[in-house]
Amino acid sequence: MRAISPRKWGAPEVLAPVEVERPEPALTEILVRVHAAGVNPVDWKIRGSGAFGETGPTPILGYDVSGTVEAVGPGVTLFRPGDEVFGMPRFPELAGGYAEFVVAPARRFVRKPAGISHVQAAALPLAALTAWQALVDTARLSAGQRVLVHAAAGGVGHLAVQIAKAHGAYVIGTATTAKHSFLRGLGADEVIDYTAVDFTTAVRDVDVVLDAIGGDYAARSLEVLRPGGHLVTLPSPDDLPPAERAVELGVHTGWTVVEPDHAALKAITALVEEGKLHAAIDTVLPLEQAAKAHAYGEQGRTQGKIVLTVDQPATPETPADRDR
Repeated sequence: MRAISPRKWGAPEVLAPVEVERPEPALTEILVRVHAAGVNPVDWKIRGSGAFGETGPTPILGYDVSGTVEAVGPGVTLFRPGDEVFGMPRFPELAGGYAEFVVAPARRFVRKPAGISHVQAAALPLAALTAWQALVDTARLSAGQRVLVHAAAGGVGHLAVQIAKAHGAYVIGTATTAKHSFLRGLGADEVIDYTAVDFTTAVRDVDVVLDAIGGDYAARSLEVLRPGGHLVTLPSPDDLPPAERAVELGVHTGWTVVEPDHAALKAITALVEEGKLHAAIDTVLPLEQAAKAHAYGEQGRTQGKIVLTVDQPATPETPADRDR
């Protein structure tokens, strides 16, 4: 089968097409013919440094997949060949989404909503599960709470805005002015241009902060939380502010990493089917242009998600191309 693999860990140019043996499903596994694969920051971080270690002789990147069940292994009762599914298998192990086929445990997938395309479905799993687990499971978000989402127009951020709104929250997002109308269209109640305004002077009495940026954002975000509030940071545990300061302010802090989660993915699917959640697609490229997708994503200018099409050609276009 066709796949994309880094020849070594490094810049986007290390990604290259390879031919590898098609996997076969083992006990409780399914084989999925991949139609589209989502691209996430973790993909280019691993490509750059091999962060989670090399898996197998030919490491294949990619966690988000949407496709059709090709075959099922012994013991699988959830799916049959021909079913359309999407999911985030195996994280943090390399799942091999940048390929024509993926094999993984059946319960790492759910049925794709009939009303969305494979491209839209492939954009959802990792980012939506990250937002869900941070807001719903970790911060225990409830109706009426005030939520601040940093990098609100990004892959995780724009889904977090929608998930928070679906739970009845008042949502504040940080983003450049050019992305404010996009975020208001998703339901954001307030939007702050972080390049023009210090958010710590513009926001107060927040119940939950979702920090997808890192650096000093976590420490600064403590100051806008009300007592009993939650700060959830995503990039690194090193970004967490000193515990003493959190205790002094009476707030909770934590770092979370996304996990495969069948129940949460089904809940996310329900929001999609109810029209309360959708993935904005920034860029679609063919599998063979994965290096271009990574180079573009690393610029940090995306509004929504980047997706690779595996089973059909895609117009190789990015917003940067359209601006030329």
